[in-house]
Amino acid sequence: MSKHMYSTANLTDKELKEQGNRMFSMRKYEDAINCYTKAIIKNPDVAQYFTNRALCHLKLLRWDQACTDCRRALDMDNNLVKGHFFLGQALVEMEIYDEAVKHLQRAFDLSKEQKLNFGDDIASALRAARKKRFAILEEKRIAQEIELQTYLNRLLVEDRDSQITKLMKEESDEEVIQECVKEIEERCEVYTNELNMLFAKVDEKRRKREVPDYLCGKISFEILQEPVITPSGITYEKKDIEEHLQRVGHFDPVTRVKLTQDQLIPNFVMKEVVDAFIQENEWALDY
Repeated sequence: MSKHMYSTANLTDKELKEQGNRMFSMRKYEDAINCYTKAIIKNPDVAQYFTNRALCHLKLLRWDQACTDCRRALDMDNNLVKGHFFLGQALVEMEIYDEAVKHLQRAFDLSKEQKLNFGDDIASALRAARKKRFAILEEKRIAQEIELQTYLNRLLVEDRDSQITKLMKEESDEEVIQECVKEIEERCEVYTNELNMLFAKVDEKRRKREVPDYLCGKISFEILQEPVITPSGITYEKKDIEEHLQRVGHFDPVTRVKLTQDQLIPNFVMKEVVDAFIQENEWALDY
């Protein structure tokens, strides 16, 4: 333990928090955790002490501890942006994507409501979490499709064998049997090839299932429906940027340049690009 830690006994909880902040800025995360822990012992009713300690745990890759501290902070103040933000980040690392997206979305919404500027940090984390969640769902779909393909192939083989067995029982002419068996096997092979070709086409389309970032709004992260462009050259979903201007302030969320609603111009080129993409990739509406 660093020497300065021995002189913290008479410090107030606020002084311990400031001491922890200094340790954090020096990347001495263990020392910072000790300071925040002592602050919590002296005053366990300050949510910020828990989120500060949670951030240290994130830096040290301690996801469980980060989650615990964030949840304790949110129990005290459910509108704490950092509580939802840090919890969402930890949950992503733990691959609990549904809950992670919920908390990151809440952090993003609260940051807008409270007019807090986190730059693109929360938005970026939310986009990444949604993509990872989508990837997990894709993996499940792939597994289900493979299982279905295997099952159907097995049914074709079983049907072929059943037909041949029945034929052998009902027909005694060897030449007729051979001719019929050949016909049954050829038909089975045709069905099998068609089935596998169908799944191959599905697999090819699935491998392309990713919506490029430039087709998504920078506020809601949904695929653009009615894109508009600002004088700064940034494209947004119309309803999202209008809501931002009304509720948060008259400035571009990305560039922070002054912006009013009458400066928004429909981005027809982007609209055509999005429409063409959706036409070829209907699944993107669930992205």
